[in-house]
Amino acid sequence: MELEGRVAVVTGGTRGVGAGIARAFLRAGAEVVVCARRPPDAPVAASGREAAYHPVDLRRPDEVTGLFARVAERYGRLDTLVNNAGGTPYRLLGERADTERADTGRADTGRADAERNGAGLGGTGRGDVERHARVVELNLIAPLAASLAGYPLLRAARGSVVMIGSVSGARPSPGTAAYGAAKAGLEHLARSMAVEWAPEVRVNTLVLGMVRTELSHLHYGDADGLTAIGRTIPLGRLAEPSDAGEAAVFLASDRAAYVSGASLLLHGGGERPAFLAAATVNTRTDKEN
Repeated sequence: MELEGRVAVVTGGTRGVGAGIARAFLRAGAEVVVCARRPPDAPVAASGREAAYHPVDLRRPDEVTGLFARVAERYGRLDTLVNNAGGTPYRLLGERADTERADTGRADTGRADAERNGAGLGGTGRGDVERHARVVELNLIAPLAASLAGYPLLRAARGSVVMIGSVSGARPSPGTAAYGAAKAGLEHLARSMAVEWAPEVRVNTLVLGMVRTELSHLHYGDADGLTAIGRTIPLGRLAEPSDAGEAAVFLASDRAAYVSGASLLLHGGGERPAFLAAATVNTRTDKEN
């Protein structure tokens, strides 16, 4: 129970990676607060304890400041803020707003809405820019706002911030370019914040690769697709939310007392370079012969 007596806030902590992180903090003994726009289908719980839920839209500053005011009132402290909330739909840059994507089963707004926002047949308009801007707002501006709102409590407790980053921030991300750009910015924000807020507050980024969640089918397909993708990862599988949770607990714990401004990669060894599969020399057969 290495985090017993400590308080953690996990944004977007009601499902997927966020819920996995919240459960790991509960198992480590922390009091946990999760927030999201909608409540979880079932309480986020582990080791016989439950996380407290607060409805918050992180894009609304008044709701963000209200969240930390409630944390201060109920617990009197904040030791760790995990900025996990984020995500993005699949949308190619320059893609028409009325384009339906069979691979995700989702459709964007119709032709009338696209044309009303300035999207003609030859290009994109204000509506398309605003959609990408909302992705940046959720994945970069919202973590900044939450960190600023929680800073006085974190400073008083000599606590830490854990940003949940993505490998998309360090490689091309076709279809999710705004998300990748925001995650790259988030990692830089964490490094700068670690310098500005030292020594009272440590700030690190947990950089995630592919994670198996209840929404994995939207990104990777059916069970066969998940298995095939897992084979492309050196460790042979996607991460589980619990993997992210254990890594986040480490970054929040005293074991990481001298870790700040760091980026911890949690990607199972990364992705095998595509050119290796296409190469006609230095294959396993060549080496064996």
